[in-house]
Amino acid sequence: MKKWKLDRIVSIATLVTSVAALVLVLKRPAPVAAPQNAAQAAANAQSFQDKMAQFDQTAQPKPEAPQAQESVPQAPVGPQDPQPSVPGSQSKAPAAEAHITSDEITAVLAQASGAIPAAAGGLAPGGDVGSMPNILDQQVSFDGDQAHGQFLVNIAGKNVWITVSGKLGSKDGYATFDPTEFKVGDLNIPVSLVNGALQQRLSEQRDRLKLPDNVGGIKVENGELVLKQK
Repeated sequence: MKKWKLDRIVSIATLVTSVAALVLVLKRPAPVAAPQNAAQAAANAQSFQDKMAQFDQTAQPKPEAPQAQESVPQAPVGPQDPQPSVPGSQSKAPAAEAHITSDEITAVLAQASGAIPAAAGGLAPGGDVGSMPNILDQQVSFDGDQAHGQFLVNIAGKNVWITVSGKLGSKDGYATFDPTEFKVGDLNIPVSLVNGALQQRLSEQRDRLKLPDNVGGIKVENGELVLKQK
């Protein structure tokens, strides 16, 4: 009799735990970014395009101006005073950088998926960034050196929010991502359980992680995505 009661208690506890886990999985977590209205999203998407256009223009090599041939008078023979060196005259100019906010990234993702109209010359629905039909909604935010992404996906007929956080970087011309947190709905999942599958997925999508030719590296710094010129 006591054993039956113990088994019954364990069964009830297991059922309650399973239901609680299911509720947490289906529950929408706190958003990682504030929502944007249509006007804000369009302005942020345009700001992104403007920054990238300026970054591309800075990366273009500037043609050297032809030097005019001038006759130089002969200096008198004798001891010459050394020419003073100008500090920094031989130093190379620092590589240009583009600083992208999370609002601009989120707006561009929304534009690419067709959630907001694409601006002239911008990303179009069905482009590389938005060609993931299983992602119904997405948000991105940056905090310090951490990147946070939140994605609404359909799993077994249920819409589930997946939140992943980690450090974004680059290696050998490709973007890298090392997760530090993973959540399904409002349920925390140990990173060690999902990192292997995530890295395998990133490896399969390696071609999409290749950095543009004029980008030498990327990172998240002070709450912004920083693209450094090669």
